[in-house]
Amino acid sequence: MRFDVDRREAWMGLYELQQQAMRVHDLYDRLNQHERGRVWSGEEFMLRFAGDVGDLAKLVMAEEGAREVPGGRAALEHELADCLWSVLILAHRYGVDLETAFRRTMTELETAISARLPDDENPS
Repeated sequence: MRFDVDRREAWMGLYELQQQAMRVHDLYDRLNQHERGRVWSGEEFMLRFAGDVGDLAKLVMAEEGAREVPGGRAALEHELADCLWSVLILAHRYGVDLETAFRRTMTELETAISARLPDDENPS
């Protein structure tokens, strides 16, 4: 896998993903309002995400050959996309600038992990 995509292009892709995620979120809100007379709370949304993560765990185990789960690769791709959608929506709901938070967190992790490696294994 290659991760050397131009950063501006990559984050423009993230912005576009966020916009599409919000369109789907808004459709769900309209559907839930129509069918149930209300939209999901933040807690309900988080519980749905937790369920999706559990489903993803089963599919990863299946991909590794440790479990039998119907759906195969297509189900894994679908569940990864569902989880990404949830992360994008949670970031929006709670006012998190995902790009900034991601960059900050990755820098912190790189620093912390590198500090624990022997000097001959630290990338310079």
